[in-house]
Amino acid sequence: MSDTPEWMRAGADSAAADREIDTSVAHPARIWDYWLGGKDNFAADRETGDRILAAIPAMVDNARADRAFLGRAVRYLAVEEGVRQFLDIGTGIPAAGNTHEVARDVAPGSRVVYVDNDPVVLSHACALLAGDDDVTTDYVDADLREPERILARAAQTLDFGSPVAVMLLGILEFVPDAEQARAIIKQVMEAVPSGSFLVISHSTNEVHREAMEEAARLWNEGGSTPLTLRDAAGLRDLLGGLEPVEPGVVSCTLWHPEQPEVGTTAPVAQYCGVARKP
Repeated sequence: MSDTPEWMRAGADSAAADREIDTSVAHPARIWDYWLGGKDNFAADRETGDRILAAIPAMVDNARADRAFLGRAVRYLAVEEGVRQFLDIGTGIPAAGNTHEVARDVAPGSRVVYVDNDPVVLSHACALLAGDDDVTTDYVDADLREPERILARAAQTLDFGSPVAVMLLGILEFVPDAEQARAIIKQVMEAVPSGSFLVISHSTNEVHREAMEEAARLWNEGGSTPLTLRDAAGLRDLLGGLEPVEPGVVSCTLWHPEQPEVGTTAPVAQYCGVARKP
């Protein structure tokens, strides 16, 4: 029997597991972790995160709204659409309410494959993929720009003959070229059957425009991966050829929102959308 843990054999290879973590450069997953109150971040991440928060304190609201949207989208797809397979690309550092946790609670027996290229995320894979009889989970160490690698590895766990929900939350903003982003989406969605779904979220400059543009500038000064802001029309373009689920592209807080205990739900500078492959 191999001494390599099952989670590593299934997803990440040993070379990836041994990859050195550069703590001197801020990384999107770790900045997001910092904003969500996590502890898996370094001084460079916190410094960039704090500079952005100084420009737009509402970035924490964006991060929380994005996480809440993930939960509502997974529940909707599992309960209302009967989806039992999820390909979560750009999963980030584990936090409460991960895709597999939501799927497990509402649809036991679901299969979830996580994809990320940050060594810190990889270091959590063993705990993330710890045995759970109610959900099958796997991890692929890969970049969004490697769709062939992602699909080949994901096919070890997912059945591409049945519907799959492809999750691209907070990651397309790191693909500045819209044509490349569309090509990646096209390749991934061509691999899944009719009845599959694409779930996206993306930072925008249509809410708090000046502050978000300043936040993007600060991010690009201190982050390892350049950030591109897109408007609602840009996100609808990325969903081209798919059938949008109502209410279409909206702020994350406004997609199938839960009724607030007090007042009304305010939009955040994080857009989202869900669309079905016909």
